[in-house]
Amino acid sequence: MPDARTRSSWLSRDVILLSLCSLFGDISTEMLYPILPIFLTGVLGASGSVVGLVDGIAQATQDIVQGLSGSLSDRMQRRKPIALAGYLVSAISKPLTGLAVTWPMVLGARFLDRIGAGTRSAPRDALIAAAAPEEHRGKAFGLEGIGDNLGAFLGPLIAVLLLGAFRLDMRVIFYLTVIPGLLAFVMVLFVREERADFAAKAKVDMSFGRFSRAYWKYLLATGLFCIGNSSNAFLILETQAAGASVENTVLVYAGFNFVAALISYPTGFLSDRFGRRNLLLAALAVFFVAYGGFALTANVWIVAILFVCYGAYQGTFRTVGKAFAADLVPRELRAGGIGWYNSLVGLTQLLASLIAGLLWDHLGHQAVFLYGAIFAVVGALAILIVVPSDNPKSTRSD
Repeated sequence: MPDARTRSSWLSRDVILLSLCSLFGDISTEMLYPILPIFLTGVLGASGSVVGLVDGIAQATQDIVQGLSGSLSDRMQRRKPIALAGYLVSAISKPLTGLAVTWPMVLGARFLDRIGAGTRSAPRDALIAAAAPEEHRGKAFGLEGIGDNLGAFLGPLIAVLLLGAFRLDMRVIFYLTVIPGLLAFVMVLFVREERADFAAKAKVDMSFGRFSRAYWKYLLATGLFCIGNSSNAFLILETQAAGASVENTVLVYAGFNFVAALISYPTGFLSDRFGRRNLLLAALAVFFVAYGGFALTANVWIVAILFVCYGAYQGTFRTVGKAFAADLVPRELRAGGIGWYNSLVGLTQLLASLIAGLLWDHLGHQAVFLYGAIFAVVGALAILIVVPSDNPKSTRSD
């Protein structure tokens, strides 16, 4: 059963605060992210393989830590303190990128930042899942997804403004990311969390055997897809390689995140009504079309349109994927269930990014996107074969 305080309405104070937290957190992250590949290759002279390595390790670090922090949160039956620690570490580590003079220094700064991001994410997602009734969980994650992706839209716009209108150096932009990062930390401070009593804590058994067969099948299918889902850094580099300027590349990336923000709530709402699996299959279809298009054309306008439309995949997969993971685990293990789902995504995306970097350097840009499109088909088939069609009335675990 959902918490008593959230029974009356899914749009609770905590859902709003956590959505604002995601908004500010992603403004901080996305002021840095779209210019980082350009900083690595254009300023520090790194190769495509290094871009894949840095981004893959950063993403994998975040998602591996999510599993660990989620399990710790479940064992303690506390979400808020762990989320706060993660937001603080992430906020104060991002500016270190601006001090880097070699790519290993960038890797170190990103590693620390993503430790913070991984520490905060699973406990925050568990707070969201607890802040709305089970039948409205998709909408709650959808609203948080709006905050996350809207922040990812505004962050690049702020970066473009600072680069273009104010002519600031990239390094200064990295320093300024601390401001929205600390605002995200403040939002979590005001979230209310009910303490679990001793009996509730005593029931928590962190054995993986408590996760259902359906959960493991879902992770299997997700992993098969994500083996081909490399870093968005390669989409950014391809957009610039097609002829877009640095500022226009960042604007295209902002448009991608704007589409993701617009679609997050509708797809969460639809997944509450019609099941998660169908929405995930639609997301993979968008991924296939976008990656196939990137492989077949180098026209800057088509590339830009495909990149922006690819946001429909991002918004859907992020919202529905986590909601589905939350459905398939007991409430007392929810942070760990979501966290280990994200750990799998991170590990497989690390592998995908490393492979994509090698393909980029040795076989050409086209090979990166053909590889991704093939695994979108593999992932869709796996979802159809091993993940049962979910009935919104029967798959919820509360």
